[in-house]
Amino acid sequence: MPSPATASALRALRRGCISFASLWLAAASAHAALEIEVTSGVRDPVPIAIVPFTHVPADGGLDVAEVIQHDLEGSGRFKALPRERMPATPTRAEEVTAGAWKGAGSDYVVVGRVSALEGGNVAVEFDLINTLTGARLATQRFSGAPGALRNAAHRVSDVIYQKILGVRGAFATRIAYVGVDGAPPTQTYRLFVADADGANQQRILESRFPLMSPSWSPDGQWLAYVSFETKHSAIYVQLVRTGERRQVSARAGVNGAPEWSPDGKKLALTLGGSGGNPDIFVLDLGSQALTRITDDPAIDTEPVWAPDGRSLYFTSDRAGSPQIYQIGIQSGARPKRITFGGTYNARPRVSADGTLLAMVTLDSGNYRIAVQELATSNVRVLSHGHLDESPSFAPNGATLIYAERDSSRGSLGTVSTDGLTGLRLKASEGEAREPAWGPFIP
Repeated sequence: MPSPATASALRALRRGCISFASLWLAAASAHAALEIEVTSGVRDPVPIAIVPFTHVPADGGLDVAEVIQHDLEGSGRFKALPRERMPATPTRAEEVTAGAWKGAGSDYVVVGRVSALEGGNVAVEFDLINTLTGARLATQRFSGAPGALRNAAHRVSDVIYQKILGVRGAFATRIAYVGVDGAPPTQTYRLFVADADGANQQRILESRFPLMSPSWSPDGQWLAYVSFETKHSAIYVQLVRTGERRQVSARAGVNGAPEWSPDGKKLALTLGGSGGNPDIFVLDLGSQALTRITDDPAIDTEPVWAPDGRSLYFTSDRAGSPQIYQIGIQSGARPKRITFGGTYNARPRVSADGTLLAMVTLDSGNYRIAVQELATSNVRVLSHGHLDESPSFAPNGATLIYAERDSSRGSLGTVSTDGLTGLRLKASEGEAREPAWGPFIP
């Protein structure tokens, strides 16, 4: 994994030029899910009660209320009432005595039920009640196959989060990341997809050599990544559901840092050519037409699309140190420098609404995650580690996931863009690296 402590040139070359690889498609992971540790939260979390939902045999024993509580408390913005302190166990809004729950210390109460449907499907229904007024704030129903019950619980969490905080929740989304086991030279690399809380983990790919730079398509169906099928780096796209994949770039030199365009028809990528100097290109996936975006003796790498698809942000050392630039994709466009503070700003990522730029910045001798407001250029350092990298926005723009190094072991961290809440997601075995947060799925 390229480290922010290296020079920009090494970051680019390592991302695309690691030896040979042998890959195997794997149906599912034998590894346990990522383990969550809440590292920070708001001082006054919202007090809420999530009453146990009714069960049916088809639910497989999943405790839906426990999943919802895990989501909300894991956000750092809610504090759930312990079950032993609940004054009752209602399952419908009309059974809730608001005053009793307010007296127990909860501002909101969630009640619900799981029911069996014809054809073997299940439904999850819930009500959200304000205990101060007794008003029902939300009533909703999700249905599907029993295997989708955990996702339905996450969708309930999304609704609750939005109704109370006014921000769309991202609990029902997915993340991709690279897991690494073993010590050199016998390491094993795996590409994983998991729920946003680290559960429901699936192994997508396995290799004896590094896998790098996973990137989600905007519809959440495909992943692009750097892999090795020949004696140099290559970029692949893979359909997550079936494992179908195809090679899209194996040109001479560097093939690295693929990023999907907002319309899902193109990839921005870093190519080095036979001369080895990386520049930014755009690849049309349908026609395989390649458009050169930058042409500079400096190293240009790590492209990411602006939300409107008309420009790219990228890292370049053309000013003498790694900084972030923006350039239009039209012919003849000239780059504009975006970051000016400090001697190192790299790995740009842009929020879905186009207001925030996330990056890795050098802060007091440490590499940390920061966000810059694009309208004002104000910068906030969000993480507190020594070697934090690979930021990726949640699709709601409220949270970032990134890679961090805890002692000598790599794990994943999340931090809200206001810096108030955070989590650590650690693999039960090995390390977790290079996370990418997937989009909202309808």
